[in-house]
Amino acid sequence: MNTNSNQPKTRSTFLSSRQGRKIKEAISAYLMVFPALLLIFVFGLFPVLFAVYVSFHRWKIKQGDFIGLANYTKAIDNLAYILFFAAAIGLLYFAWRGLAALRQTLTPQDKKTWLLSLPAAVHAASGLLFIRWFTFLLPEFLGIADIVQKTRSEERTRAFFAELFRNALNAEKVAPAFRAWVTAFAAAWVITIIIWRWYHHPQRNDHLSRLVSIWLFLSGGVITAIYTYSQMQLAVAASIETGEEVNIWVQVVTISAGILLLLAAWRLWNSGVKAVSDRELLLKGTAALFLLVGAWLLIGELPAAIQAGDEDVWLGLKVTAFYSFGTIPFQLLISLVLAFLLFQNIRGKEFFRVLFFLPYITPAVASAAVFKVIFSPRPSAIMNAALGGLGIEPQKWLLEARGVFTILAEAWGFENFPDWAGGPSQALAVVIIYSIWVYVGYDVVIFLAGLGNISNEINEAAEIDGANKWQILRHITLPLLSPTIYFLSLIAVIGTFKAFNHVYIMRDALALGTMDTFSVAIFDTFFSKNRFGYATSMAFVLFAVILSLTYVNNKIQGSRVFYG
Repeated sequence: MNTNSNQPKTRSTFLSSRQGRKIKEAISAYLMVFPALLLIFVFGLFPVLFAVYVSFHRWKIKQGDFIGLANYTKAIDNLAYILFFAAAIGLLYFAWRGLAALRQTLTPQDKKTWLLSLPAAVHAASGLLFIRWFTFLLPEFLGIADIVQKTRSEERTRAFFAELFRNALNAEKVAPAFRAWVTAFAAAWVITIIIWRWYHHPQRNDHLSRLVSIWLFLSGGVITAIYTYSQMQLAVAASIETGEEVNIWVQVVTISAGILLLLAAWRLWNSGVKAVSDRELLLKGTAALFLLVGAWLLIGELPAAIQAGDEDVWLGLKVTAFYSFGTIPFQLLISLVLAFLLFQNIRGKEFFRVLFFLPYITPAVASAAVFKVIFSPRPSAIMNAALGGLGIEPQKWLLEARGVFTILAEAWGFENFPDWAGGPSQALAVVIIYSIWVYVGYDVVIFLAGLGNISNEINEAAEIDGANKWQILRHITLPLLSPTIYFLSLIAVIGTFKAFNHVYIMRDALALGTMDTFSVAIFDTFFSKNRFGYATSMAFVLFAVILSLTYVNNKIQGSRVFYG
């Protein structure tokens, strides 16, 4: 009787102790965070993981066979292997950075922290085993839809669906994978609790989470590198069997080496610019020049790899590059000039601010449709009528596939103008004009906010010291405005490579794809051709391009940003 009566007291004493309160607080915190984590996984992480899964399959409306990197190699040929090797190197780099950051936070007395590497490794293995189980479970769940379609409606009861789910969970590969994940998950927490009972550190939870992320990055990089290497070996074996020329390793090695030399030349040049002595600048500049020449010679294999890839993919990237280069510089320059004018004390500046911002808040579908009417090929259209008053013949505009430089060269009497110098098509030029018209107002508002953050006292002090208006603009205003310029240029680069709505509304088949950006090409592949796996791989190629451009922009502009 006494023993039974003491049990509730013992439990109550433990929960009211310091350790018990910590456990209750941790459980309460996890329960509070769990709904947010669930939403992030369902609407954020799961769609990305599912897209990765789809990109590795032959998927036309329904799931087909697992084909590995075939979708990627079909799109960009051997550059796909470079892309995945780069991803592997990136994961290994993040693992190294995380390890270096953790070592900097530890003191010589924190040597026992490295004992957490064991439970961290098991936690990382548990995460990988969960992904493995989910990968086996996903096709079983997707197959339920096919079974339901073949079943009569009166047989689709709750018990019927419950049985389908049980069968999916107990499938041949799913059940063992689930048991392996649960075993690893339980073992990870058992080892963690055992170590925590005699290792007390105020930041042990943070150290454990860091070590788990390091193990995940490390294992992810190694797995990606090994898998990419195995796919290359299979491609080489297939080329030998068919009697084709085996140039996979040659292209991958030479192009990768060229890219590395290009990065080394860039780093060496930056180091030379910061050199104190002229001799060091000369030596580093010369070395950077030699590295640049070597990189150019090694990247000479790039055109062959591009030619072997999907023509639609490279055309989409080419159109998107034209669209980006034709939009961003003019958009930023015009908006910066307008912002300086509207920042002055002039009459009606509030009206003009609203007027310039109206195109941005106008629905893209409506404004693009209006532009399509304005730039109609009919002689009576608004733009052709305006040009007719200047003695210029009516243009085809959105129906013209020839480059704008080719059209100008022919108008000025130049014959046999090369196609490679034609520039963006006239149809794409209309889209560029539309994009500038829309986003100038947004940039003006952001520039005005940046100008408003610059203190007038700085300008007044510069005027007292004898600086003129141009010197104040060049040496004070623009440096202080550099964070705003950097932000708008970064957003503009990402936005132009994701452009879709207005392009899709204004496009025409007679333009022969010369105004279809990469996003439109992905849309056509997905919805018109129903090639879901291939379209998903194209989307990840676009993601890699945007990520690379963002990194380059950060390296070039980020170091020149002055935050005060």
